[in-house]
Amino acid sequence: MMTLTLAQIKERILHEGKASEKELESRIKQKMNELSGLISEEGAAHIIANECGVQLIAASPSFKVKDLAAGLRNVEITGKIVQKYEVREFNSSRGPGKVASLVLGDESGVVRVVLWNDQAEKLKTLNEGDILRISSSYVRDNNGRLELHLNDRSGLAINPEGITINVTQKQASDAVRKAIKDLTEMDNNVELLVTLVDIYDPRYFTVCSQCGKRAVESNGTAHCAEHGDVKPDISYVMNVLGDDGTDTIRVVLWKNQTERLLGLDSTKIVRYKDFPEEFQDMKHKLLGEIIRVIGRVKKNEMFGRLEFNAQLVFLNPSAQEELQKIH
Repeated sequence: MMTLTLAQIKERILHEGKASEKELESRIKQKMNELSGLISEEGAAHIIANECGVQLIAASPSFKVKDLAAGLRNVEITGKIVQKYEVREFNSSRGPGKVASLVLGDESGVVRVVLWNDQAEKLKTLNEGDILRISSSYVRDNNGRLELHLNDRSGLAINPEGITINVTQKQASDAVRKAIKDLTEMDNNVELLVTLVDIYDPRYFTVCSQCGKRAVESNGTAHCAEHGDVKPDISYVMNVLGDDGTDTIRVVLWKNQTERLLGLDSTKIVRYKDFPEEFQDMKHKLLGEIIRVIGRVKKNEMFGRLEFNAQLVFLNPSAQEELQKIH
């Protein structure tokens, strides 16, 4: 079952000619007065729709991207994964959590899908190009952009039989291209096209081999807050300085995006920890290269500057793709 917003309920009633806009508003207020204010405007509209014989529940609960609206719940949608981002960990007043996101597209458009906690872990089993059928999701407005959110009750079906989805190249990203000079610390899901003008050596840290969270190493033993004493793994983060002709910004690349930029696996990158002089060849190779990077802006309070956290990096973007963005 899907839940319609108040605006959509009114639209259904008006579309079927059951009342004029003025008559509908009057009937909703009258219904709310009859029930002594114990019902919302949306609830009153539901009752009037039933009284008018307006079917609010479609025969098929499946949506197209273009039909999504903020406030919809129990949404089912089928689309193709056109972009996939990394899982991020966070801490809140309710404790630690995980969040991941991807871009889902169909013939009508694209939408960002946000997966929380246990759902975020499923991102590891998904690949760009997979067909995904989502059920029991809900739609939120994030600074004027719609997002589809999944919680523990949401369902995922990967590559259901007999389903094909066509997504055009122009649709394939919902990220907004901006110039560095126009960035603000509120920007999320932004795309930059920059030239690499400086490359900084990777920084290494210890993580839990079971969950990937940071671990504290002492006297040869690594301790994870969740799993206790564990076998440690090494992870890394790398910074680069990007210039787009309007300004420069430090771009932060965590493990997966460092590997994408360098074109190396973790074994070779970890080797740089013991042999930092070998990284100099890689640094000179990358200087002057153009990259397309998608991510979010964050203010570094220590240095009082904006930084760009990369969620997806593309080396040597094609001229054809850039022309499509312009047109």
